[in-house]
Amino acid sequence: MGGAGVVLLLLLAGAGAGVAWRPPKGKCPPSCSCSKDSALCEGSPDLPESFSPTLLSLSLVRTGITQLKAGSFLRVPTLHLLLFTSNSFSVIEDDAFAGLSHLQYLFIEDNDIGSISKNALRGLRSLTHLSLASNNLETLPRFLFRGLETLTHVDLRGNPIQCDCRVLWLLQWMPTVNASVGTGACAGPTALAHMQLRHLDPKTFKCRAIELSWFQTVGEAALGVESFSYQGEPHIILAQPFAGRCLILTWDYSLQRFRPEEELSAPSVVSCKPLVLGPSFFVLAARLWGGSQLWARPGPGLRLAPTQALAPRRLLRPNDAELLWLDGQPCFVVADASKAGSTTLLCRDGPGFYPRQSLHAWHRDTDAEALELDGRPHLLLASASQRPVLFHWLGGRFERRTDIPEAEDVYATRHFQAGGDVFLCLTRYIGDSMVMRWDGSMFRLLQRLPSRGAHVFQPLLIARDQLAILGSDFAFSQVLRLEPDKGLLEPLQELGPPALVAPRAFAHVTVAGRRFLFAACFKGPTQIYQHHELDLSA
Repeated sequence: MGGAGVVLLLLLAGAGAGVAWRPPKGKCPPSCSCSKDSALCEGSPDLPESFSPTLLSLSLVRTGITQLKAGSFLRVPTLHLLLFTSNSFSVIEDDAFAGLSHLQYLFIEDNDIGSISKNALRGLRSLTHLSLASNNLETLPRFLFRGLETLTHVDLRGNPIQCDCRVLWLLQWMPTVNASVGTGACAGPTALAHMQLRHLDPKTFKCRAIELSWFQTVGEAALGVESFSYQGEPHIILAQPFAGRCLILTWDYSLQRFRPEEELSAPSVVSCKPLVLGPSFFVLAARLWGGSQLWARPGPGLRLAPTQALAPRRLLRPNDAELLWLDGQPCFVVADASKAGSTTLLCRDGPGFYPRQSLHAWHRDTDAEALELDGRPHLLLASASQRPVLFHWLGGRFERRTDIPEAEDVYATRHFQAGGDVFLCLTRYIGDSMVMRWDGSMFRLLQRLPSRGAHVFQPLLIARDQLAILGSDFAFSQVLRLEPDKGLLEPLQELGPPALVAPRAFAHVTVAGRRFLFAACFKGPTQIYQHHELDLSA
């Protein structure tokens, strides 16, 4: 009988198992033996109709009751003690003990219980002693004890509890309650078998999962995608070379989908880079065969219009464009992949953006990445001809600082920060893509990831999760998540269906309380996925 024994001796005064109650004078239910103050019954599947509404204690042993339904004890609202033992319940339903606002002692022990509903104990506002000992329970529903503020003793011992995510809520609840709790040991999983529940650390349980599921398709192929906010509303801009445009998307609150808002004519565009400066909005449209342009919108309600041709003699074959801030002013750096052109830094001067510095001439740059190291602006350039080169901002211009060892044939680089460290994702089309970490003087190899056919290895911080997506032209694109304990990226899921066809860029946007991932594809439509958080402890 576990912890109930002493209390039962006091309240039942040795009456034994059965139903203890005070019968009406001169009445005794069939199959019960009655004395002056109590009646004892065994095997009765239902409460006798003649139970006194002033009954104080009730003991049910080896009954034929298989379910405790809602409101089972409404006829005996004065109960102070209720005991079940040696029964078999398929379910204890929500509000099974409704109306027992005076119940102080509830002992459900040595039974075979299939399940307990999460609100089974709702309304027991006077309960001080609760025992669920030895009931063959492998788990308990989340928040089962919610609202039981008066508890002083809880006994859960003798149950084969599975110490997986379903027990996390219980581990978090125990330190918050002003009651002694007997929990017993874990029956599983194998790694935790026989360990006392009270010795488990809730922080070691990984019970939150995420999932990216398909949401919407945007028809045309794209090489680039960027998110930005203008006038308090999130937007997405796509570089669509075959459609010859930069396409701006916004969220349609009525249709609950993304819809086109505006498009800019830009044949053979490879990058559409947005910049918001107060009410003004600019887009740098870098075009593959020259003719890169700056578009501007002076204020809300106006259309974007081309305002400037950008460095026509230097930007002959752009491959990438990035935004960065230098000495408090906005600048663009455009990586040029031609032998005759050069990667160029363009900074704002009056109404336009003009060349400030030529970088890395004759190296056929494929990618530029702006980052901050040691509190100073840095620029990392990847090219088809040599290892990535790191520049730092010094004296009003970029100066070469170092290159990245063990990093040949790198197509693109992207960085992220986590735990005070700076990490670098390096994309390689042949061989392994790499993750590196800044050690204060250079980037050191941390992790290799197979990546045949990859043109993009892009980190993204979505909600609390540091993700990185490794796109592939030959296989499913892989979503990885940084595991803080290991400091490594671990596989999370594959993107699709639908499968991505030659992905080139990813971006995420949060709108209307929902998070979305955009995947721009070179040989197929842009796909949009929605980010979901899953609570495995529920």
